Amino acid sequence: MSGRPYAVPVPKGYRVGPWEVREPVASGAFATVYEAVRDASAGPDRTLDDGEQPRRAALKFLPTGTRTPRQLHHLRDLAEREVQLLRRLRSPRLIRMYDTLTVDDPDHPELDGATVLVLERAEGSLDAVLARTPAPESGPALLAQICEGLHQLHRAGWVHGDLKPANVLLMADGSARLADFNMAAELEGTHAYTPAFATPDYTPPELLWPEVDERGTRIRPSADVWAFGVLAHVVLTGAFPLPGGTSEARSDAAMRYTRGREELRLSPALPDTWRDILRDCLAPTHAERTTDTATLLRRVEEAAGASRSARLPRLRPRRWRRPVLAAALAGAVVGTASLVYTTPWEPEPAAAAPPTCEKPVVYADADGRGYQAGHSGTWDFTIARGDGGSQVRELQCLLRYLHGITAVGEVDGDFGPMTQGAVVTFQERAGLDADGIVGPATWRALRDADEA
Repeated sequence: MSGRPYAVPVPKGYRVGPWEVREPVASGAFATVYEAVRDASAGPDRTLDDGEQPRRAALKFLPTGTRTPRQLHHLRDLAEREVQLLRRLRSPRLIRMYDTLTVDDPDHPELDGATVLVLERAEGSLDAVLARTPAPESGPALLAQICEGLHQLHRAGWVHGDLKPANVLLMADGSARLADFNMAAELEGTHAYTPAFATPDYTPPELLWPEVDERGTRIRPSADVWAFGVLAHVVLTGAFPLPGGTSEARSDAAMRYTRGREELRLSPALPDTWRDILRDCLAPTHAERTTDTATLLRRVEEAAGASRSARLPRLRPRRWRRPVLAAALAGAVVGTASLVYTTPWEPEPAAAAPPTCEKPVVYADADGRGYQAGHSGTWDFTIARGDGGSQVRELQCLLRYLHGITAVGEVDGDFGPMTQGAVVTFQERAGLDADGIVGPATWRALRDADEA
């Protein structure tokens, strides 16, 4: 962990519902995350989305015992925000919640009444990666996925409110998920309300000393865009874009910057494309800052080379197999203080060449065996016309280069009418409901290694 006492100490072996607590993996000011294993004898419990729960998960404990009434109110608010968002949103770049539990244990007053979130298990955090390898080679590809998650949030009408490396989790294949939504808020028109901003380095100048009313701090989506700009500069260069040896000094520099008395210190090593993106994200006022995350995502993907199947880090190498492809192939990413993951993490190369759009390969992992043309890891997320991002690109790659349906058009990551028509064609061919919506059944058929 980091030498601090755990916010919520839970003994190893403690049982919560069907889950047995194992090792702690992260802790913040008001929450602690533990690895957990599900007792197979508990039966096929159902999740919030009516799917089976995994064997392993992460349990996030949010305490409600031994606190003052004011602290309890704040903690309940944080827990309710995260639960509300994760219940309502199920997007590929957001960490997934399987269930919520409440501890009923009067014999342990420090745990009694605690809210427990059963979450998708990650392998580490971007914060841990940057601590070991500043400006990692995989940074641009990860930034494309982080921006995609931000776009998914904003499109659904939510502001994250605390985007930073510690709140970007990495899965076993190295792909990124946004996490820790206790500061998240649903937009009411152009604004949302959040309890506070906790991380000054990633907080825009207009919110460093905000006016707070009974509903909290008013924020806009442009606050997340500023945070993404800072995060991107840190990932690409290993340094903050404003001067200062401490967080307080950098906050003072941010205030001078917004008043025209300080300049951004963008690294001279940044390519012009990234420099232009970061200047737009880090404009001194919210009115000047870009808030069109759809356009921002396209720019970031282009800068990252994501459309050319950008390489992502691998935490655990998959068992890649070289397939014999059909002729159709034609050569064919907690409180108000950050959670600090301490799981040992080192990028490892895949056992063989990773997949590309033009040359899908066969792989096997916990989800099964099938073809993959990128790194989206999509098996159970539903996408439809109007969606965009790496999941759509994965779909287009498989349709065009694995199943020979060239009518899908360009592999551009936009789910438009041509892509929808190609999906209908594939669904009819596979004997599925031809509704043009790509859900779990269509994904399974698209990836089926035996059929392709």
